[in-house]
Amino acid sequence: MALPSILHARRRKPNNDNNGNNEKSSSTTPSSVLSKSKEQLPPPADGQTQKQNTALSSADIKKATKLRRGFAFSASISYLISFVFLILVLIGNTSNKSVLNDLYFFKLNLADIIPTSVPNASLINSIAQSIGLHDFYQVGLWNFCEGYGNRNNLLFPPQTLYWFNPVEILMNELLSGATIALPTQVVTILDVLRFTSQIMFGFFLAGTVVNFLLMLVSPLAMRSRWWSLPVAVVAFLSTLFVLAASIIASVISFVFKYAAEAQSDLNIHAYVGTKMLVFMWVATGFTLWGFVVHAGMGCCCVSRRDLRTGRRVVRNGVVQDVSSSSSSSQHS
Repeated sequence: MALPSILHARRRKPNNDNNGNNEKSSSTTPSSVLSKSKEQLPPPADGQTQKQNTALSSADIKKATKLRRGFAFSASISYLISFVFLILVLIGNTSNKSVLNDLYFFKLNLADIIPTSVPNASLINSIAQSIGLHDFYQVGLWNFCEGYGNRNNLLFPPQTLYWFNPVEILMNELLSGATIALPTQVVTILDVLRFTSQIMFGFFLAGTVVNFLLMLVSPLAMRSRWWSLPVAVVAFLSTLFVLAASIIASVISFVFKYAAEAQSDLNIHAYVGTKMLVFMWVATGFTLWGFVVHAGMGCCCVSRRDLRTGRRVVRNGVVQDVSSSSSSSQHS
């Protein structure tokens, strides 16, 4: 009966030795294997990344979004400057004050409409003035003014969707409201002039209002790219309004100057309002810059939402994409 117990004991001994060897081998596992296993751990999950980003201090967030904040404020300042210059364009030629009186699109000088080479030219000019022809006609966005010499004797009240009709002025002032059968070509030109002038009026007014709103809402683009998208669309419309209005105003002014001075038989001088052109094109340039900034912020610059959702992380003071940081850790 004792023999089986001895055999049973002998059978257990190798198992104990194996266990001892296994414990010894596990205790003597190289540290390099452990370090490799640690390096091959998967990157932190999105939840962990979000917890890390929510733990960021306000100083880190400000530093990470500094570039986006700077562009947003630059766009807001651009719209402020554009709004100021557009206001000057709107109120130009609406008062006889020295500053507003110099803001006009074009000016026609008819003081000596009959050249001096014509016999009795001064007498004819004086007769023309006596029957209602003024020395100059100055055109703005809302109205026009007329006068003799350097005096604006008559400044017409502002009129919505105003357009300058020289034929109507000629009939009312020189011909006492008489009607004249105009050629078809002249009627077509007047229709085009009226249509383009009214478009210019509406675009300038719409651009001024939209730029004022963009000046206030531009800082919202710091939140996320989703805020930049609608702001960029509105900025594009504002740029379209102001740019189209400036182009139309410039074309009308130079066309009037060319058409007036093309009559060699008449001594008519035309002047394009330099200050008005400078003001409206400065407004156009700043409006265009604001649109470019908002369009770029739709795909560039770190936003607060990127840090909050974990799309971007801050490591050692450097902003990184989650995809690029995880891939770099796997390659290492």
